Amino acid sequence: MSDSRATSFGAEADNYEAARPDYPFEAVAWMLDRLPSGARRLVDVGAGTGKLTRVVAEAKDAEVVAVDPDAAMLAKLREAVPGVPTFVGTAESLPLPDASVDAVVLGQAWHWVDPVAASAEIGRAVRPGGTLGLIWNARDNRVDWVRRLTAVMNASAAEEMLDAGGPTVASPFGELESERWEWVRPMTREQLHRMAASRSHLITASEGERGEIRRQMDELFDELGLHGDGTVDVPYVTSAFRSLRAG
Repeated sequence: MSDSRATSFGAEADNYEAARPDYPFEAVAWMLDRLPSGARRLVDVGAGTGKLTRVVAEAKDAEVVAVDPDAAMLAKLREAVPGVPTFVGTAESLPLPDASVDAVVLGQAWHWVDPVAASAEIGRAVRPGGTLGLIWNARDNRVDWVRRLTAVMNASAAEEMLDAGGPTVASPFGELESERWEWVRPMTREQLHRMAASRSHLITASEGERGEIRRQMDELFDELGLHGDGTVDVPYVTSAFRSLRAG
């Protein structure tokens, strides 16, 4: 994770936890559906505040471990998902023994890693036949006002990767399978601002740029008639991918 934006999120851990959407249970269950019977240990890498960790724990009866490069994000995860072991690490350098886990999953994170190095390192830690799962929640930019909001906030690295054809993985993992889920999330003006504040572009932007983005967002929200406790349905697309480790 060489991009400084990848490790910037701890500065906005509270906004990340409060404003980022949860993952649909069905998408996470599908991502893990090909796990071998009796799977014992699953690892969420780039776990952040635990948005994916908690759904993985609901989907599978196994030990779940969280790994992230940012200690501040892991501190928030321990509040949100008590009892989950946490470790500082990255997809390219995992604090895990060889062949010690049945699956590694990454939510909103693979676009920050070196896919060849990360595939090799995750392949080292995953048992033969185990799963690598990748998942993203992205606003649906086919909707006009959402597309305008993304233009104001600047497209994220994840959005750029998904628009360019999606993620790639390398040996020892095979071809990626993929599925999509479309859904909506009602959000207030304040929630949308907090969501924007949790994005790496705004976290690393100058104070002047952040102020200009907030001003343009407010202009759009005024146009939508979004005020106070009122909400707007934000359309989302969840894209999930899975690949098995060669035996």
